[in-house]
Amino acid sequence: MYDYMKALHKVLPGAELHKKPRRNWNRLTEKSRRVRPADQEILLQLADLENELREETSLTSFIAVFSLGMGIAGEMERYCFEDEEEKRVIERAKAEHPRQGQYAIQRKGLPPVAFS
Repeated sequence: MYDYMKALHKVLPGAELHKKPRRNWNRLTEKSRRVRPADQEILLQLADLENELREETSLTSFIAVFSLGMGIAGEMERYCFEDEEEKRVIERAKAEHPRQGQYAIQRKGLPPVAFS
C-alpha cells in the first residue's frame, strides 16, 4: 500500500506544488534560529494568530456554503422513481381506455388510486 501511495504521489500534479513552500519553510526555519528568543516568541504568537484566523475563516466559509446548499436543496422538488412510474402507468391507462369510467390502480400496501 505504501508503494502504491508513493507512486500515486509522484504522478499527482500537487506533488510539485509543495516543493517551493518546503524550501521556503526550511530557509525561514534556519533564519529563525538566529533571531533572539523574545522575537521568536512574538513570531510564534503571530503564526498562531494567523492559524486561528484561517480556521475561523474556513469554518465560516464552510457554514455559508453548506447553508446555501441546504437552501437550494430545500427548494428543489423531491424526486421519487416510484411516484414517476405510477404517473406513467396512470397516463398510459387513461390513453388506452379514454371512454371507460373510473379506474383504480392498486399500489403495494396502499389503498387503490382512482382516476377518471
